[in-house]
Amino acid sequence: MKLITEISEKKNLNNITIGENVKIFDFVNLYGCSIDDGSKVGTFVEIQKGAAIGKNCKISSHTFICEGVHIADNCFVGHSVVFINDKLPRAVNPDGSMQTEADWKMENTYVSEGVSIGSNATIMCGITIGKGSIIGAGSVVTKDVPEGVIVAGNPAKILKSI
Repeated sequence: MKLITEISEKKNLNNITIGENVKIFDFVNLYGCSIDDGSKVGTFVEIQKGAAIGKNCKISSHTFICEGVHIADNCFVGHSVVFINDKLPRAVNPDGSMQTEADWKMENTYVSEGVSIGSNATIMCGITIGKGSIIGAGSVVTKDVPEGVIVAGNPAKILKSI
């Protein structure tokens, strides 16, 4: 992995707001998003417009953070985590025409402070993951996760409180 950008002061670059002391590695696709102070973004990550990453977060390689995802401070997102922002995705409308942004409903997802998400987890849209919770690797999170619990599985279920 090659570090391509280390931002030492707050900047606004091409509709991207980047805080101080942010590290961004090679082959990252960012547009219209914000990344707050002290965060680190690994290689092969995409962060889309309207997504927000808080302070001191670590976003591991091969992760997809789509529009509508809001990640609070001090969060860990493991390798190859995928967030989803549309409950009923389709390529075309009933008449066969390609869908546009007007043809689907974007759903927000909120990841609260101090959450850790294990590698290869899939996070469905329209949910909130509670403060300090841990999502097990490979889990499929389909509903809200309470604060301070460990969840895992498909669908993710509470294993224990922490």
